[in-house]
Amino acid sequence: MHLTLHLTGSCNFRCRYCYSGAHTGGDMSLETAKAAIALALQDQHRQQAPGGSLGVIFFGGEPLLRRELIVQIMAHTRELAAGKGQHFHYKITTNGSLLNEAFLTSAETRDIFVAMSLDGVQPAHDAHRLNPASTGTFAQLKPKAALLLRHKPYAPVMAVVNPDTVRHYAESVRFLFECGFRYLIFSLNYAAPWNERDMAQLQAQYEKIAGWYEAETLKESKFYFSPFEVKIGSHVRPGSCAKERCELGQKQISIAPDGGIYPCVQFVGDPAYCIGDVRNGIDEALRQKIFEESNREEKTCIGCAIRNRCNHFCGCLNRQSTGDINRVSPVLCAHERMLMPIADRLGERLFKNRSALFVQKHYNDYFPLLSLAEDSATGQKQRR
Repeated sequence: MHLTLHLTGSCNFRCRYCYSGAHTGGDMSLETAKAAIALALQDQHRQQAPGGSLGVIFFGGEPLLRRELIVQIMAHTRELAAGKGQHFHYKITTNGSLLNEAFLTSAETRDIFVAMSLDGVQPAHDAHRLNPASTGTFAQLKPKAALLLRHKPYAPVMAVVNPDTVRHYAESVRFLFECGFRYLIFSLNYAAPWNERDMAQLQAQYEKIAGWYEAETLKESKFYFSPFEVKIGSHVRPGSCAKERCELGQKQISIAPDGGIYPCVQFVGDPAYCIGDVRNGIDEALRQKIFEESNREEKTCIGCAIRNRCNHFCGCLNRQSTGDINRVSPVLCAHERMLMPIADRLGERLFKNRSALFVQKHYNDYFPLLSLAEDSATGQKQRR
């Protein structure tokens, strides 16, 4: 179970493609956060998963504007966990501007898994990730990325590709890898006005990235590039995309600053998708209705040959791009049809090359654990 707490609607950036309704919505109180956690634990128990691990995700706006509240929430969860067999894990999605040594190292907050937003090379990043003065933020964030990776070498970077920045895509992947990021989470802004020329450029960029991916894998560099990993995984494990769909409101809920409950971050602030509040609980009938609605597919998708490998199952993504949880963006459709052959050819080349790293990465379910153990052992040797 995952609980996303929208600690504030305020943000110190003005990113042009932001969907979160930043700069509005007020601030969450500690009482609201406590009520949300109690509700999530009750829901976890109802789903017959008592005593498991509850993921608490700090979100915004910019959540680090509420650092004191984060500390208070974590102290509260530790009290709840003490001696009761309940576990919590924590994640924050941040623009990175307010990261500092104290936050990353203090006993109060060092357990947080940090995901940082950075769109790649300066021209790509500064095109859309702006401060209130409409100035690019790349120069401000580059040293913050280095600071983060010193303390959390497995921290993921989250980047968005737009039509006007797509020509920098391959360059941005290489840049972030050279910065030290090994978990590269790239997403398209599907709601943007993509045209045929942009899509042709996107295809050319993916081909360049495939060449880089192949070369680095053959050198046994460990990394995760989300677009290729997901598609290669969907070939190795047919149907994995459908199995990993978001299941709106079932395995995770999002809490607005005022305590309203929503099925996912994309829906916060939309009254049509408010499924309750932390003081009165979840409207289970509405929750189930939205979940069932998200399971319906477009007729054109049902008969599609790549249906089970496609990202059209994500109701959140559909709503962001088309305004309807069941209507798939033509851009998403074109993107999936473009990406799969490139990823498949890449996978075939690496498999035929008998790349040990590639085989372990995609065919060994225990690879993440084995890789972590190997990296830890290597780090200990280097420190001796």
